Amino acid sequence: MTQPTALVPDPARHAEKEHALTTQERLDELHSLKQAARQGPDPRATERQHARGKLTAHERIELLLDKGSFQEIEALRRHRATGFGLQDKRHPSDGVVTGWGTVHGRTVFVYAHDFRVFGGALGEAHAAKIHKLMDLAEASGAPLVSLNDGAGARIQEGVTALAGYGGIFRRNTRNSGVIPQISVMLGPCAGGAAYSPALTDFVFMVRETAQMFITGPDVVQTVTGESVTMDGLGGADVHASVSGVAQFAYDDEESCLEEVRYLLSLLPANNRELAPVTPTSDPVDRRNDALLDLVPQDPNQAYDMRAVIEEIVDDGEYFEVHAAWATNILCALARLDGHVVGIVANQPSSLAGVLDIHASEKAARFVSTCDSFNIPLVTLVDVPGFLPGVGQEHGGIIRHGAKLLYAYCNATVPRVSLVVRKAYGGAYIVMDSRSIGTDVALAWPSNEIAVMGAEGAANVIFRREINAADDPDTMRRQKIDEYKTELMHPYYAAERGLVDDVIDPRDTRQVLIRSLDMLRTKHADLPSRKHGNLPA
Repeated sequence: MTQPTALVPDPARHAEKEHALTTQERLDELHSLKQAARQGPDPRATERQHARGKLTAHERIELLLDKGSFQEIEALRRHRATGFGLQDKRHPSDGVVTGWGTVHGRTVFVYAHDFRVFGGALGEAHAAKIHKLMDLAEASGAPLVSLNDGAGARIQEGVTALAGYGGIFRRNTRNSGVIPQISVMLGPCAGGAAYSPALTDFVFMVRETAQMFITGPDVVQTVTGESVTMDGLGGADVHASVSGVAQFAYDDEESCLEEVRYLLSLLPANNRELAPVTPTSDPVDRRNDALLDLVPQDPNQAYDMRAVIEEIVDDGEYFEVHAAWATNILCALARLDGHVVGIVANQPSSLAGVLDIHASEKAARFVSTCDSFNIPLVTLVDVPGFLPGVGQEHGGIIRHGAKLLYAYCNATVPRVSLVVRKAYGGAYIVMDSRSIGTDVALAWPSNEIAVMGAEGAANVIFRREINAADDPDTMRRQKIDEYKTELMHPYYAAERGLVDDVIDPRDTRQVLIRSLDMLRTKHADLPSRKHGNLPA
């Protein structure tokens, strides 16, 4: 008969001494069991975890949550599997710590893989703990944060481990757009362990210690012959700048978890609430004089849109999402008069701010996330169009661009758009134009809204006249000026109601805040349907 793990009281001892155990002895025994569960199966396992530059599950939770607020559940749960020696390895907690606490005083649910136990691998009991926590988060209407450091499914438990992952995926999907779900990658996560994070709203990763991939480097080399390291295949920088799987990458766990706390301060608890409002000393009517110099009048001259955002938002503070991926568009959370807003902006300093496949996907996801959690949208437009090229067309720019179009058209939160400089072609429509439903459409006097730039338009419209002229270059310049005068002056769109107001750039902050304040009580219903059919 297998002997019980030393960490669990011996039933025989209880049978002999039950009548003699005092309340204090029972409490001492309870405290001893919980302490042993926290310490892990072997003190050397904790040392090895620290030697890898990684914290333990409880240490991570303590960094994430407000001090002393964590309430653990099922700390003493153990698996019931047998075979392959599992019956002799039944450590309490079964490789995952679950519970809830507060972040800035607001309830947050959290689970953290304990790499010291089975390498954080998921088994039946391990999964059941996560399922229970996810159900509690859904019922309570509070955010869920997962601290991931697990080796995937527990091979020794076979299909029951795989079924455990299925239960997590189903709950991730059911809670999508209902409560914020944040995944923090703190160790290697392969196979099924990588899919749950992909289903959540935000993914954080720590450089060097965290990796995500479906098949590891050994399998890749065996099947394809490609030799690659774990970091090269699925490290933090790969997913933050190449694949787009992770929105954030940090150098250490401490700074990563601190930023998770900051993100939570910008999000509502669930889709029935609004994001927290923070009082600000930044005046609503603060003039933005710097904007006159930040944006060049020449439509072809690059500048950094981040400087424009900093000038407009409260105290110049914003939290950029996916900063290293699809850099030709910016997505950020910030505050205007203390209220959280989502900002989508073209970035002229990267690819001239064009929309391409990745930029469309990035912005579409962000717009959808903001809409899910009642965060108003501010769109800053300076876009020359969609990126041309065979690679873009064959890669599906049509359907990927349609994702952004769909996201904006589907959004019911307050929406304000501002044409900062130029907006050409289909990209103008897609960037939350009046025609697709923005509530307030604004522009600066420098705006140019047209099907295309004046040079291209003149070459198409007046091709015959230019070719027949004695001096084609002079004729071309004349026709370019003619097109600009007729169709590209700042007030053409305003005259037709496609722009609600042309504003002084120095009044931008004030006008945006007033517009959003007016829209605070906006109510919009979508048609009755099971769900829309998002472009693939």
